Amino acid sequence: QVQVVESGGGLVQSGGSLRLSCAASGSIFSINAMGWYRQAPGKQRELVAHIINGININYADSVKGRFTISRDNAKNTVYLRMNSLKPEDTAVYYCNANILQEYGGRYIAYWGQGTQVTVSS
Repeated sequence: QVQVVESGGGLVQSGGSLRLSCAASGSIFSINAMGWYRQAPGKQRELVAHIINGININYADSVKGRFTISRDNAKNTVYLRMNSLKPEDTAVYYCNANILQEYGGRYIAYWGQGTQVTVSS
């Protein structure tokens, strides 16, 4: 019943910008963390940016100063604004949401299907 869906990926030139969106929907009581991860071919999935408990934000060193994560709690949506994109940012970007479906239950991590971001040189 819970769905996590990303959008906004695509092809962009080096130096360009892109904004990714991710919306969680379905049976949701609370979300204590939402974030973005990426995986390039032959590489491990890595954290890009993460918001925990609405205030604790982590960024990968490689994207600090270029990417900005934000969250709309009322809409269960997280965004990733990516500026000054580089070819090395090319990857599949995945949204993650840690979700409590009902009071007294347990938080479970849900993942989106991924969206391709390709940065040309």
